[in-house]
Amino acid sequence: MEYDALLITSFGGPERHEDVIPFLENVLRGKNVPQARLLEVAEHYYHFDGRSPINDQNRELLAALEPEMRAAGIDLPIYWGNRNWHPLLTDTLRQMRDDGIRHALAFVTSAFSSYSGCRQYLEDIARARANVAADGKGEAPVVDKLRVFFNHSGFIETVTQRVRDAFEKIPAPRRSTAHLLYTAHSVPMSMAAGSTYVAELQEAARLVSENLGRSGDALVWQSRSGPPTQPWLEPDILTALRDLRSQDVADVVVMPLGFISDHMEVLYDLDTEAAAVCDEIGLALVRAGTPGTHPRFIRMIRELAEERLSGTPERATVGKLAARPDVCPSVCCPAPQRPPTAGRPASG
Repeated sequence: MEYDALLITSFGGPERHEDVIPFLENVLRGKNVPQARLLEVAEHYYHFDGRSPINDQNRELLAALEPEMRAAGIDLPIYWGNRNWHPLLTDTLRQMRDDGIRHALAFVTSAFSSYSGCRQYLEDIARARANVAADGKGEAPVVDKLRVFFNHSGFIETVTQRVRDAFEKIPAPRRSTAHLLYTAHSVPMSMAAGSTYVAELQEAARLVSENLGRSGDALVWQSRSGPPTQPWLEPDILTALRDLRSQDVADVVVMPLGFISDHMEVLYDLDTEAAAVCDEIGLALVRAGTPGTHPRFIRMIRELAEERLSGTPERATVGKLAARPDVCPSVCCPAPQRPPTAGRPASG
């Protein structure tokens, strides 16, 4: 297959105080969320002067990826477009069309299969292509999404190193008794049932712990946003931390396995809320870093692109689960049936 560009596709986030409400309105469009709840979430952003780190992190990712691609002899321009905030996908695809791009690969900043982490991005790309075509100046580029990478060797190696680095921050005499919690964004049970999200997270956690010579480390959940009447994946990270302290655990490493960068849900839900709980209960918390721009993670993105550019059937995966297909089946990761009143949105 001939490709002439690579597109980085992400959630997006506000960069100024005055961006916060318009950004959240984009996130919540079509959802029945009370205004009071929107304003409550806005306070999370105002806690950081209204600036989400995610756009800066995507800029850093692009800056690291460009020389990696050039060094491997891959001469593709790299573009970037977001779901919810500037640069928006429609604007980016319009620029790509005007630049003569006809067929692009897309790297989505989500490692796991779920509606919001995979299927919704495909819908976003399709909607953006339709918006571009509607201006009557030509078709938008065809965009093919790269596969989900939860069990790519590069992802597992990167996470392993981040966790190993976190354990090094615990005083040596206490290191062997420290616990490890993997965390990911909770989703409704009904959404989880329609995808392989939980199985993929469990496998990734198992692989990382195996690399570290560990077993039995727990996968817990964070950032629940639905009404109390709707079942979501549990246990919650805050409950899990309190349970550890009740067992006289003194140290814990928290690895945000479900996130590839330190965006708002990492900074607020873990570095602010979870850290405050640990201070309250006397549990020493070390939060492991996300992949970010770790060199092995950047190389992984290049390897994913090379798979598709070369047409090779080989896939760099580890563990018990097969590589996810290049093209998602139409029935996978269906959209959730939303309750009458939704809760807190996902954050950028």
